[in-house]
Amino acid sequence: MSIADNLLKYKSELDKEQVELIAVSKYQDTDAILEAYNAGQRVFGENIVQELADKQQQLPADIEWHLIGHLQTNKVKYIAPFIKLIQSVDSLKLLVEINKQAAKHKRVIDCLLQIYIADEDTKFGLGFDQAIELLRSDEFAELKNIRIVGLMGIASNNATEKQTTDEFTELKVLFDGIKLSFFRKEDSFKEVSMGMSGDYKLAIEAGSTMVRIGSSIFGKRKIKHYKTE
Repeated sequence: MSIADNLLKYKSELDKEQVELIAVSKYQDTDAILEAYNAGQRVFGENIVQELADKQQQLPADIEWHLIGHLQTNKVKYIAPFIKLIQSVDSLKLLVEINKQAAKHKRVIDCLLQIYIADEDTKFGLGFDQAIELLRSDEFAELKNIRIVGLMGIASNNATEKQTTDEFTELKVLFDGIKLSFFRKEDSFKEVSMGMSGDYKLAIEAGSTMVRIGSSIFGKRKIKHYKTE
């Protein structure tokens, strides 16, 4: 099946669930992204800042770019002028830098707090207590050029279906608690980004509002080597 066919299959399914599809285009070339774009996709997720910045310059201006990979503070300046959503905020230090760079461009940048839900040391993210401590801090209250619109989490690799469901459910419970405690009056706090190609159906059942799907849409990666952070 073509990229367009794969994409339309997912969009048809996810539209019924009222879940947003983030087409993960890491290591895909611009031709592959344009095929998805011409099939109607407008939201794409990238992991590597330099790759994202390069593609943004080459592709249509109405694409909404999401940064879904780990973000170092010294890389924020490269995406601050255009990024739609940073899904991978895992520290107050990073939020402060995003706020600083957003202010330079007279923008408010939407962000998700990445929460550590996996049983793996290799994953990034805030612990549950750390997220609440961040939201209670005076320093966070002073940030006027960022907006927290939800939470993101990545489940454990090779986990059982039950473990994956438990991890997603824990994230949704945390989201509900944070919504009630900190964002009760803010309609913008509404996103729970969880679920990828192998577990998106479990994520949707647990309450996901965004799923991140790449290989099942695009197939094999087209770019074999790219400078990483």
